[in-house]
Formats: sequence, structure tokens, C-alpha cells
Amino acid sequence: MARAVPVWWDAVMSDRIARHNPEQLHDTPGYHHVTVVEAGRTAYLAGQCPLDRSGSVVGGGDLMRQVDQVAGNAHTALVAVGAGPEQVVKAVIYVVSDDRATVAQVWRRFTGSVIGPAFTTASTLLGVAQLGYPGQLVELDLIAALDA
Repeated sequence: MARAVPVWWDAVMSDRIARHNPEQLHDTPGYHHVTVVEAGRTAYLAGQCPLDRSGSVVGGGDLMRQVDQVAGNAHTALVAVGAGPEQVVKAVIYVVSDDRATVAQVWRRFTGSVIGPAFTTASTLLGVAQLGYPGQLVELDLIAALDA
């Protein structure tokens, strides 16, 4: 059965994932306000942290190195379930910072990373006071729509 697609529907990513920005809402720096997924399988990644394979926090106080580790870990987790970053339908980034410039720098680093396409979806970017591991400066939550 064919479904009428509203005029403001601006990005159909697959038969199951569509993203759009209603004209009545503000412009975005690359993400979409709404992501719609037709019923199917989904993967919910645990918060991806800047940990190496041994479970140690990498990067000390180096926020960008931690972003790179988190992006790599998230990519590994997505590939393990047969997904790519373009299949991410929700992203939440947590950054230990109260500085908007720093938080924006993290956004740019993630969007330019191996999982950059993940951030064209419904996304949230938060500055927070603290995360779970000592020395941890960034964490990433992802939800992906898997192929049938």
C-alpha cells in the first residue's frame, strides 16, 4: 500500500529510514529533527566510552583523542551487528564541559569521523558535569535500524 509522503519530507535514506526537518522548525547544523523508521529490527548500543580493549580510559585529558576512541568503538559495535553509521536513527553525545565552543568542537570531530553519517539523524548534544569513569570526557549513545 502506497503511503503519501508530506511535502517537508526531505531525506529518504532507505525503504525503512526517512529523515526530515519540518519547515516550521529552525535550520540545523546537519542533523534532522525527525527520523522515522518502519517497523523492524533495531540495535541499541550501550553508551560508548573512550575505553581501549583492556577497559582503560584513553587520552587522559585529551578530549579529541577520546572522541576518536569513542567513534572507533561505536563503529566496531555497529559493524558487529551488520550496521553502518548511515543506519543510526538516534544519537546522543555527552561531553564533560560547560563551554559551548568545546561542545561544538566535539560535534565537528564526530561528524568528521568514521561514523560521521550517524549524526545526520535525530541527535542530541549535551554538556554534562561528570561521566562514569574517572577521566572520561565524552560518551555516545546510538540506536540503529538494522536490515531485515
